[in-house]
Amino acid sequence: MSEQTISPLNIKAWAEEDRPREKLIQKGRSALTDAELLGILIGSGIRNMTAVDLAKLILQSTSNDLNNLAKLSVKDLSKFKGIGEAKAINIVAALELGRRRKETENVKAPKLFASKLIYEFMKPYLLDLQHEEFWILILSQSSELIKIEKISSGGITGTIADPRIIFKLTLENSGTSIVLCHNHPSGNLKPSNADLQLTKKLVEAGRFLDIQVQEHLIFGNDGYFSFRDEGVI
Repeated sequence: MSEQTISPLNIKAWAEEDRPREKLIQKGRSALTDAELLGILIGSGIRNMTAVDLAKLILQSTSNDLNNLAKLSVKDLSKFKGIGEAKAINIVAALELGRRRKETENVKAPKLFASKLIYEFMKPYLLDLQHEEFWILILSQSSELIKIEKISSGGITGTIADPRIIFKLTLENSGTSIVLCHNHPSGNLKPSNADLQLTKKLVEAGRFLDIQVQEHLIFGNDGYFSFRDEGVI
């Protein structure tokens, strides 16, 4: 009697209640174990072993620690019987996506509620410029940065800031408050009459639109002038 050939145990051949893909659809991703999720990536098993069985072996080798699993290379994973290069690449790629997502989540938007914090944040944008630029910081209700936007760039003596552009951008980005920033290349931090008039106009327009102008900072390489700290706003 010839030996019976047994094909790899493809997920489709499993009992319906044991299929991790169907389980994910019916019960949600959180209902699956680490081995079941890894089994979906592996796709098919080998003789007498399902993809989930293979996943359990791999996880056991890493002490069931996903961080250790993520350290395994394509070459490392390919050493397991039933895990070819293609399957190993699937696993490595999926874990890398997970790592990148975690990395992105850990980067929280800065809270810019104080003049010194704003000044330090704006240094990369305004330090050592020989011309004047006007920027706005669009903030959330809790003073978290939503977006930073350069409004205009001018010459040595000044630049133009159009209130219509400023509030259009703020509304488009669902901001509830804004911070105004511009630099004085001369190093003189005293606000000009134009600075004072523009700030007053923007504060009044902001009240009408229910958008607070929290601060206006005049930026210099050696310091700053805060309209809020000086009681101008």
